[in-house]
Amino acid sequence: MSVETTSARMTSAEIVAQNRANTFFSWSIQSALDPIAIDHAEGVYLYTPEGKRILDFNSQLMSVNIGHGDRRVIDAITAQALKLQYVQPAFATEIRGRLGAKMAEIMPGDMDKVFFTLGGAEAIENAIKFARHHTGRYKVLARYRAYHGATFGAMTLTGDPRRWANEPGLVGVVRYPDTHRWGEAEPRPVGESLQGLEDVIRYEGAHTIAGIFLETIVGTNGILIPPDGYLKGVREICDRNNILMVCDEVMAGFGRTGRWFAVDHWDVVPDLMTMAKGLTSSYLPLGAVGMRHGIAEAFENKMFHGGLTYSSHPVSLAAALATISVYEQDDLIGNAQRLGPVMQAHHERLAAKHTSVGAHRNLGLFGIIDLVRSRDPWTPLTPYNGTSDEMKAIGKFFRENGLYTFLPNNSIHTNPPLCITEDQLAEGFDVIDRALDIADQAVAG
Repeated sequence: MSVETTSARMTSAEIVAQNRANTFFSWSIQSALDPIAIDHAEGVYLYTPEGKRILDFNSQLMSVNIGHGDRRVIDAITAQALKLQYVQPAFATEIRGRLGAKMAEIMPGDMDKVFFTLGGAEAIENAIKFARHHTGRYKVLARYRAYHGATFGAMTLTGDPRRWANEPGLVGVVRYPDTHRWGEAEPRPVGESLQGLEDVIRYEGAHTIAGIFLETIVGTNGILIPPDGYLKGVREICDRNNILMVCDEVMAGFGRTGRWFAVDHWDVVPDLMTMAKGLTSSYLPLGAVGMRHGIAEAFENKMFHGGLTYSSHPVSLAAALATISVYEQDDLIGNAQRLGPVMQAHHERLAAKHTSVGAHRNLGLFGIIDLVRSRDPWTPLTPYNGTSDEMKAIGKFFRENGLYTFLPNNSIHTNPPLCITEDQLAEGFDVIDRALDIADQAVAG
């Protein structure tokens, strides 16, 4: 069937119909789809073909950190595309060298080399390879409240229910305890969590374990901020057992928390670090595995058995270098740090006003509100891996009132672009405030 082209502007209904007819959507029952058609975007706002404005309160997938439509990045993409569109990754290019040097400058500690991938999941896949090749061991440890990506290995490391339909997965993945358990308001004591990790290492045998993987701050599974002392404890355990510490900064990195990377809040240097999303602000696909000097040096005379056709794609690298420049020029990381307490104040105000707010967390502009039917006993508004009529109604309210954000389980994510202003932040929380009246009715009875 041929597709006719026309200069006439398509309506939302026409765009959705054509998308559904000829393209396949991820994480969806295709017949249940009701997507929003987007025509263009600017700053913190999305616009439908009919001109309706939608506040992007989740930076799409916690990724459009600099905001939409920044001409500096678009112009850098255009310039690179006009100069050199693609060479295979065995070639050297100026943009590759310049971005590599910049990454070495901003990454923590002695991390000074990066392997460029297509996105976050591929960064995880290659981090698994690096850990296994470097140590000669095959087991990797991961947690249940974790999401690392939808490719084969990354999905096995993922602990949440998204992995169930994709099992069996990668051989050698072993779970260790989370800092936060589902259905509990507070994290477990640091000592308990670290002891749980030590127990798993003892039972599995440290000599069989290549790496311990963790989202520095757990993203889609709850914006779970580790208690002080936890990351340093994991670092010490890894050092003592000669196991690599692998931090997933795909969501938490690039200014989201008010630092370049979330690990910077606790002065921890991982052995390997995966990155994507905010690296290009999602203007183009790109991921990376950062590594400490000693690990990179070990491969000087040893083959790395891994590669990607589009590794170090010049146009994506240009988008990344320009994006990093925008962070610096506009002090967006400073803005996230300054607005972190403002977001916390909004969270606290809503918690004081609405009985359905059970807990809230944020570090910088990485935030979440957990909804409950009861605070005592603690009863989430949805079952694990489920939804509820109230959460569906909240989602409908947001859509009708021009707010987009992520609503997994019983939570409302608050992760706007880092260029957001105090007034725009208040605009988003005003919509959430009104929507929480729906959840309060579930608590009342």
